[in-house]
Amino acid sequence: MNSPFPLATAAQVSAASKQLFRGNTGFSVLQQIFRPYIAPFETLLPRVPQAAAVLDVGCGAGLFLGLLAKSGRISRGVGFDTSRAAIALAQRMTANLPRPSLLEFKQVDATGAWPEGEFDVVSLIDVLHHVAPRFQLSVLSQALASVRAGGIILYKDMGTFSRWRAVCNQAHDLILARQWIHYVPMSQVRDHLLSSGMTQVEHGRVVRYWYAHEWSVFKRASDA
Repeated sequence: MNSPFPLATAAQVSAASKQLFRGNTGFSVLQQIFRPYIAPFETLLPRVPQAAAVLDVGCGAGLFLGLLAKSGRISRGVGFDTSRAAIALAQRMTANLPRPSLLEFKQVDATGAWPEGEFDVVSLIDVLHHVAPRFQLSVLSQALASVRAGGIILYKDMGTFSRWRAVCNQAHDLILARQWIHYVPMSQVRDHLLSSGMTQVEHGRVVRYWYAHEWSVFKRASDA
């Protein structure tokens, strides 16, 4: 296994992102390189257990899985996203990994049929606010169905605990994603997963500039 890549700071994560996407150009590549200065990847990455199999929902260009694979932290990663262009970039990114076959990327909508199998970790990072409100809880239920016994759901989304920052992020996505997003309060996410038998084992908040983030780790009970 490769030596762990130092991913303790936003600058280190950004440098790793630049290496992952070398040989590719365009605005989407710049987004991957500078996103770690906005989103707390250095907080999320250590929450993935060593040698885990990971399903990344709404993976975009594959940055999270790419960082996990580069650091030698996972045994397998599957990512899916509705964007054809993002998945194509993710697939090209794997060429810069020591083991490109470690990752697989598919164009699938989160409200459609998910990749089969159970995973140690199902990650939803800045995904649910892009899902139509009528499908948001069913996406969480599908995430639960994809986690094997004893596994975790790693969830992060833009926080609503700072109202003015939430409005700023809505404007951000309206400009860049051309979409008016629909926040799901963390309390609603927590209540839905707890009522489904999961346990919340970690929770945190991070503020970067005018962006507010909230994250949680939920664990599924092991089989008796």
